[in-house]
Amino acid sequence: MADKKWNVIEGGVCAAKGFKANGLNCGLNPDKNKNDLGMVVSEVICDTAAVYTSNKVKGAPITVTKANLAKSGGKSKAIIVNSKNANTCNEDGVEKATKMCQLAATELVNQGYEVKEEEVIVASTGVIGQVLPIEPFETHMKALVDGLSTDGNLKAANAIMTTDTVKKEYAVTFVAGGVTCTVGGMAKGSGMIHPNMATTLNFVTTDAAINAGLLQKALSEIVKITYNCLSVDGDTSTNDMLTVMANGLAGNKKIEAENADYEAFKAALYEVLMNLTKMLAKDGEGASKLLECSCAGAPDLDTAIIVAKSVICSPLFKCAMFGEDANWGRVLCAIGYADAEFDIDKVDVDLASARGCISVCRNGAGVEFSEEEAKVVLGADEIYINVNLNQGEAEAKAWGCDLTYDYVKINGDYRS
Repeated sequence: MADKKWNVIEGGVCAAKGFKANGLNCGLNPDKNKNDLGMVVSEVICDTAAVYTSNKVKGAPITVTKANLAKSGGKSKAIIVNSKNANTCNEDGVEKATKMCQLAATELVNQGYEVKEEEVIVASTGVIGQVLPIEPFETHMKALVDGLSTDGNLKAANAIMTTDTVKKEYAVTFVAGGVTCTVGGMAKGSGMIHPNMATTLNFVTTDAAINAGLLQKALSEIVKITYNCLSVDGDTSTNDMLTVMANGLAGNKKIEAENADYEAFKAALYEVLMNLTKMLAKDGEGASKLLECSCAGAPDLDTAIIVAKSVICSPLFKCAMFGEDANWGRVLCAIGYADAEFDIDKVDVDLASARGCISVCRNGAGVEFSEEEAKVVLGADEIYINVNLNQGEAEAKAWGCDLTYDYVKINGDYRS
């Protein structure tokens, strides 16, 4: 997709025409300086695509969102989301998630929006197994809707943060049929992140007009090479969700076929999701380094993905990167147990960063390199592991982070 054109802009989920957002503290988070309740609303109804966690244990918000989209025919108009409580593994979870949708729709209608309960996407993130109180939503929904604005993206992005240390949002413009369109999104996630999708809470908006089936097809294909290639700690969460809302307000001729406009949309969606994926990886719990593994020369895309993910998911390799130790044997080990067919004796590996590049393996065997130079290269905060299987033309990337002492500290007292 490198030949596609887009421009990066500010605005996150509010960058596209017709979207407003807000976030505030409703009392779920005892720190009143941190938002814990967010909302995104479109002026008009949106075609909506979604992907969810593959975990057998699914949060009640996923159950309700799936039901709502089924009832509405894949249409949505608003998102209501909270942090600090996942509303998962609770007997009254579905009841509470449904009530959140009802409260959001009712207040939006009271303030002049035309929204049905089933047109509301609901999501929650936080501690599993704690009963979600409904009172904070009842007492703060009016203020949340009152504060909706076209520049409320930052408040909404902050509202979905848990152990995240930074907000995560990205937006781009692209051209479809001579009309400028926008795709923007926000994400949360720092720990409990592992394929397969989704891997966190992620909300994307676009003003492009696109066929609902093509929207879902594009999302599923892009997720495979972005979010499904992300791992922080090997734990797939229970509440993972990614939704894309398309309201068509850009005014482009509706994308109804897999033509040049569709490819332009996919390229823009990839740019947003890929950059959010990297932000999630870089902000992994306790992380000090972003790791990006590129696998080239693969016989097919699936092999490239499997190999890249195998390296990124290796705890031993992640620890080596924390220690800035060029222990390339751990890369070969991870490649070797990847569930794919290829000749390990043709594999090359380089380790690189903004500080330089060192070759550590050629044709499956080690080559001499300077340990001092390696220490300099691995001292950067973004490390690139370049693997070439030399057995084809396919390539893929995967993203993760190093494994540090702080990861254990954070997860040792997560509920406190």
